[in-house]
Amino acid sequence: QVQLVESGGGLVQTGGSLILSCAGFGCTFSSYALGWFRQAPGKEREFVAAIIWTGYTYYADSVKGRFTISRDNAKNTLYLQMNSLKAEDTAVYYCAAKTDHTPTPAQHAYDYWGQGTQVTVSS
Repeated sequence: QVQLVESGGGLVQTGGSLILSCAGFGCTFSSYALGWFRQAPGKEREFVAAIIWTGYTYYADSVKGRFTISRDNAKNTLYLQMNSLKAEDTAVYYCAAKTDHTPTPAQHAYDYWGQGTQVTVSS
């Protein structure tokens, strides 16, 4: 059974940085396209970033240039480096995995989801 476990969330001030991690169990990350999504209070969950096995990455316009998605297949771990954080980045962040290799932002395309980790950016 595939299980994704996020960690690294917390409270940070505006302009600060955080690194989120997502560990995969019961799967081999190199076989999956991986993504990060987030859901702010009162809003729908939205796409943040995705990465495929070639290392190709894809970002939402709202985080482009500030966030970096990466993966370590040997450790079966996905990362999201978040810099220059803003109050509007406050959300629960989820990692997701899907079995084909297209870096799509479409949530319905992802087969597995983590439980989420809270990121709060204070001004």
